[in-house]
Amino acid sequence: MKAKQSLWVQARRALRAIAAVCLGANGTFACGNAMAGDFPERPVQLIVPWPGGSDAVLRAFADTASKYLGQPIVVLNKPGASGTLGPAAMARTAKNDGYTIAQIPLSVFRLPHLQPTNYDPLADFTYIIALSGYTSGVVVRADAPWKTWQEFIAYAKKNPGKVSYATPGVNTTIDITMKQIAKKEGIRWTDAPFKGSGDAIAALLGGHVTALAGTTAWSQMVDGGKLRLLVTWGEKRTERWPTIPTLKELGYGIVANSPYGIAGPKGMDERTVKALHDAFKKALEDPGMKWTLQQYDEEPFYLSTDAYRQYSRTTYREQKAIVEELHLTQP
Repeated sequence: MKAKQSLWVQARRALRAIAAVCLGANGTFACGNAMAGDFPERPVQLIVPWPGGSDAVLRAFADTASKYLGQPIVVLNKPGASGTLGPAAMARTAKNDGYTIAQIPLSVFRLPHLQPTNYDPLADFTYIIALSGYTSGVVVRADAPWKTWQEFIAYAKKNPGKVSYATPGVNTTIDITMKQIAKKEGIRWTDAPFKGSGDAIAALLGGHVTALAGTTAWSQMVDGGKLRLLVTWGEKRTERWPTIPTLKELGYGIVANSPYGIAGPKGMDERTVKALHDAFKKALEDPGMKWTLQQYDEEPFYLSTDAYRQYSRTTYREQKAIVEELHLTQP
């Protein structure tokens, strides 16, 4: 009997020791992931907050990363709120077990400075990896009178309010950049937001807007001679359109390539984060994925988990400064 009691006492002590290790500082049990087995044991869901080209690239990425992760990665589209609806929903409702993650667009860091939000970008996400950035620019119709960006800006200065430009939405990175240009040049032009690039291109071709600012859904029409590209917004000129200048080299001091990455809900286990990061990094380096990025005019923007965490803090502050500079905060 004493031997049985001794074993029982030892078992109780062992359980207490495990509980002490697993009980976090906030009083919550934190060993669920560690005791649930090796991650991943089932498919992972990736929330993509955009339709169109972004969806196509991330579906290709998910397929490629599945090979290295050892489980399927299933894409779920959840657009809205300038790309923040999907990530915000994930942060509020998903378990932090790594099986629900989301693309994090630049707007996630901007929206809290524009209006009240139900998420905090610095507290509600576990940042995993930064992946890529977009090529953006401004196009006009091929029969437009402006052959260069400088000619286009000169016309806008002489004709206040007459220039309209299509964008993917109010206070998106595209719209913010056009507002920054207007402030620097002292011009007044009109934003025309569209839900999709197809509608925006149709409006430009139909003469309903003067120009289109956005990512490269317009690429084939530029190459086909139906549209004219006036300027791009990257760090350097693109390989595809090497004769077109950038905003940076024209003296604006603006690089607007909207880098994005992947994050999960707050509090993810570091081993789960590492498993996802390592698989995603291999996918980013995969020749097939490199080809896909080239087809959609995206350039890799890899940041490790630690670097991406730091980037999130820096970007949050930078977006606050831009919003204040342009007086965009809603009362």
